[in-house]
Amino acid sequence: MNRLTWAKRLAALALGCALPACYVGVDASAGDAGDGDTGTGTGQEGNGDGDGDGDESQPIESTRFARLSHGQWENTVRDLFVLPEQTGFSSLFIGDATSGKFDNDSAALDVTPTLWADYQRAAEQVADYVTSDALLLAAIVPDDLPEDAGDPSVRAKAWIAAFGARAYRRPLTGAEVDAHYFVFEQGVDLYDALDPFTAGVHMCIQAFLQSPHFVYRVETSETVGADGLIHLGGYEVATRLSYMLWNSMPDQTLFDAAAEGELDDAAGVLVQAARMIDDPRAQDMVTDFHAQLLDTDHYLDQYKDPNFYPLFDAAITGAAMQRETELFVNSIVFDDQGGLAELLTAPYTFVNQDTAYMYGLGDGFGPEHERVMLDATQRSGILTQVGFLSSNAYPVDPDSIHRGVSVVRNLLCAPLPPPPDNVPPLPPTMGNTNRERVEAHTGDGTCGEGCHSGVINPVGFAFEGYDAIGQWREQDNGFPIDDSDTFYFDAEPKSYDGAAEFGKHAAASTQVHACYVGHLLEYAYARDVAAQEKAIVNELAARSRDGALPIRALLLELTQTQSFATRYPLEAGQ
Repeated sequence: MNRLTWAKRLAALALGCALPACYVGVDASAGDAGDGDTGTGTGQEGNGDGDGDGDESQPIESTRFARLSHGQWENTVRDLFVLPEQTGFSSLFIGDATSGKFDNDSAALDVTPTLWADYQRAAEQVADYVTSDALLLAAIVPDDLPEDAGDPSVRAKAWIAAFGARAYRRPLTGAEVDAHYFVFEQGVDLYDALDPFTAGVHMCIQAFLQSPHFVYRVETSETVGADGLIHLGGYEVATRLSYMLWNSMPDQTLFDAAAEGELDDAAGVLVQAARMIDDPRAQDMVTDFHAQLLDTDHYLDQYKDPNFYPLFDAAITGAAMQRETELFVNSIVFDDQGGLAELLTAPYTFVNQDTAYMYGLGDGFGPEHERVMLDATQRSGILTQVGFLSSNAYPVDPDSIHRGVSVVRNLLCAPLPPPPDNVPPLPPTMGNTNRERVEAHTGDGTCGEGCHSGVINPVGFAFEGYDAIGQWREQDNGFPIDDSDTFYFDAEPKSYDGAAEFGKHAAASTQVHACYVGHLLEYAYARDVAAQEKAIVNELAARSRDGALPIRALLLELTQTQSFATRYPLEAGQ
């Protein structure tokens, strides 16, 4: 029997364990909420301040089967097989069309026929990779497996139970062990170049990686408690926690905590969360969240006119900008134990030989990034770093409009309608400044007055002091820079001269902190912010604004909400 035939049988086995795709739950509380998507953490669709743009009495749609994102698939395969690094096999997966800002949006992730084929191919690649390397194989086949003692199923089933519990992130049932042993036996005949046990392992690896119980984060708990909620089991809580903080599967310590009932209350969850947040995988998660929030992928696809910026190389400079953002964010969150205010106002950054000149720092830097202090009147936090400024700019000139739109949507969560069709580009420079061109095109008395004059432009003009690659400038086309304006923070007008002062107003704004908390909740819970979560978002935002809730602590707080460890059953609303 050929491999194609067995691939089809594996697909049939996985399909036989197929799961429903969606679950609708109900939440009648005004505070914490279940998994849902009636609101959103994006500016246009749901206001990340937690309002959710929905009726707070309406049920929250909740999935019991959140599919792994491609990044989570890579991390999980790496940790499941104890690999030194990601396989990279997901680079050939078909892309996901997510509906929210983040790529782990559970409402948008499904398994299409194309992705199903991608999973099959990758499962076989992983099996080949692991079983062809003695060290990798030894990492998943422990030495303490029982001897066959004349019955080869004893050792095989012991391995299936142990490995399967990690692959499915909970103990296997006896029926599941038997089903996988059937697959194991077929591998013995199919892979005659391998020893019988390794051949069975090869076959089972393919089955495990194609199973819905691997591809999805499955929550099977259904018993409704006296409070009208379904309280998740320990392994389900462990899985939520690990994919929130690590974007990967639980480690053995977390599995053990689940088995011992230590995750049955919030205090036990906090103990594990505090341990896990000090793991490098948590730093990777924080990096990933901010990279998606700031769209740092765009740093790599910029074009700058070499006649004006001869040292700029999209690949080299863009990668250096990404690394700068990563180091800065993790320095604020983990080294300085800082909060959003520090993220928006810290007068330092990390530069190397590819970006130092953009800050006017001259020579003397090598390929590794170094922490440097900057002029606090010119540089204040992440919005004045060259990555954000350069990626929101034209090939020659700065782009006040896109800089303003990015801040309004991602920092303020203010709703913006889509631009009208057939909007003409800005007129060419004719002896005037960039600001004057933008005002003449979109300011008072123009068709863009509604969105631009009072919302986008005042924000974007705060960044006029930076050119198209983020270098500080004091003149534009021979005229003094005008980066002053007024914007309404928390319904109060605040005037500023430049981005540094704008950043200070933003750091003191409840609206800005609520927007950030909403985004973080959306990413952490892999779903949109719901209307019912306004109370918890506003509470955490107020503490963040007052300097009492650093970002690290904010992440821990999100593991303590009612909705983190519960689900709202359909029956609760009937």
